Amino acid sequence: MDATLKPRSAEDVEEAVRWAAAETQPLEILGQGSKRALGRPIQAAHVLDLSGLAGIESYEPAELVLTVKAGTPIAEVEKLVDDNGQELSFEPMDYGPLFGKAPGRGTIGGVLAVNLSGPRRIKAGAARDHVLGMEAVSGRGELFKSGGKVVKNVTGYDLPRTLCGSYGTLAVATSVTLKVNPKPETSVTFVLNGLDDQDGIQALCEAMGSSAEVSGAAHLPGWGDSDKSRTVLRLEGFKSSVDYRMKSLADRLGAYGTSHQLDRDESQKLWTGIKNLEDFAARNTPVWRISVAPTAGPQLVARLKTAFELDALYDWSGGLVWLSCTDGDIHQAKVRNAVEAVGGGHATLVRADPSVRSEAAVFQPQPSPLAALSRRLKEQFDPKGVLNPGRMVTGL
Repeated sequence: MDATLKPRSAEDVEEAVRWAAAETQPLEILGQGSKRALGRPIQAAHVLDLSGLAGIESYEPAELVLTVKAGTPIAEVEKLVDDNGQELSFEPMDYGPLFGKAPGRGTIGGVLAVNLSGPRRIKAGAARDHVLGMEAVSGRGELFKSGGKVVKNVTGYDLPRTLCGSYGTLAVATSVTLKVNPKPETSVTFVLNGLDDQDGIQALCEAMGSSAEVSGAAHLPGWGDSDKSRTVLRLEGFKSSVDYRMKSLADRLGAYGTSHQLDRDESQKLWTGIKNLEDFAARNTPVWRISVAPTAGPQLVARLKTAFELDALYDWSGGLVWLSCTDGDIHQAKVRNAVEAVGGGHATLVRADPSVRSEAAVFQPQPSPLAALSRRLKEQFDPKGVLNPGRMVTGL
């Protein structure tokens, strides 16, 4: 009989996973379900619902350290640090709207499980780079802790980095300690209009190579209601510094055409839309997330446009390409062949019907040595295969 297990403490999680391992009963690990449609569909008789494992354990704004239970809504965490003039600098994406759910429903545990990072990753790093410590339960039903509450912290293997991006297939996080950062005094966006993909990415790369300290770099072909492209660069920090860097950037990129500036409110709205793929969320089409060398992005998109209809968005100075397959097909072979043709990268099928995701290789196929390492990690952390079985790879 299917059951939903709803632990209230780390010890409850330990007991539930120990039972699942002893009885070889697969568990679907769930927070608030905002990313349930991400990855391959899970075949599990029982759900381990972590939404009750929520709350702030400790917060020391002066020390820039926050410890929070894994089931705490990310919106609650972001509001807490914002109220204290701080931020999660990795700027986690909200996948909810892309999957037809209300915004703000994800949990901090889910964010780290898929290593969510937004446009600021090019400057601040990924989610895993902001984790100081983690408490989790392995698939063996063993509660363990790794890391601590200081930035310089050496306690052996960096298990939190291993668990971030494992999609809940190795262990169940029960609490995490994060480093937070002061919120910038101001944030503005430099905009170039009408550039084609090649020139847009070239402008982004030139800006990234400058001293402007760019914290967001995206090229938006036909974004929103406009049929014209926008090439956008975000600058953050003290106002005097931002003003100086903005002028420097305008001088450096003057050859690309006229530019204008978005103020703080306009800038925030724009980057929230980019981060959460608001333009793609309104459509019911397959979506790919592709990581390639920044200068390879336009070549990849141009190659794919000769094969099928698509819309594209470039983030991370062109290193992250989002594709919406407007004809409704995922074109798996064409996408993976194109990635290989432009020098390699990683292509993940983010949105598609469950039946399609059941048959497709949702994640980039791993080379044999890396696949063998992944299997050994799974065997060490979850030998009975009870945690989110098959979510990333068939049979794991």
